[in-house]
Amino acid sequence: MSAFQREILVRFGHCDAAGWVFYPRYFEMISDFVEDWFEDGLAASAPGLFHHKQILTPSVHFTVDFVKPTRYGDRLTFFLWTTKIGKSSCELRIEASHQGELRMRVKQVLVFISADTSRSTPIPPELISRMHRFEGEEESAPKPEPAVTPRKRKTVKTPAAP
Repeated sequence: MSAFQREILVRFGHCDAAGWVFYPRYFEMISDFVEDWFEDGLAASAPGLFHHKQILTPSVHFTVDFVKPTRYGDRLTFFLWTTKIGKSSCELRIEASHQGELRMRVKQVLVFISADTSRSTPIPPELISRMHRFEGEEESAPKPEPAVTPRKRKTVKTPAAP
């Protein structure tokens, strides 16, 4: 299936003094991007879910890999796939790339909770059917290459004593 996607310009406020994206700012970008997914991809705004259905969707888990640094002025393309859809939670895979080069990879779990009881509640059926349009496979992170190639030890045979 196809991913939900958006381009996000890296602004001055996203960066540290060296001009690199400061990692907590990625979480702000992710939050805005997931909000766009609800609004444009699922046709269900976060305020609408809260005001009309008394449902909140907090994040309960993140796994993040910052693959390469991103600089001020770069344009990141964010992609989102649903990898698991449960009764009251869903797992998302999000990737951000710059000119086709992966910069960040995220696994995020959202849980649907009742604003009244603060307990999990079923995902509305209409949202589940819309989430299926963005189904993708869970992708395992590639194993990082060792920073230093280990040296092979030489074994020296010593003659046996008589």
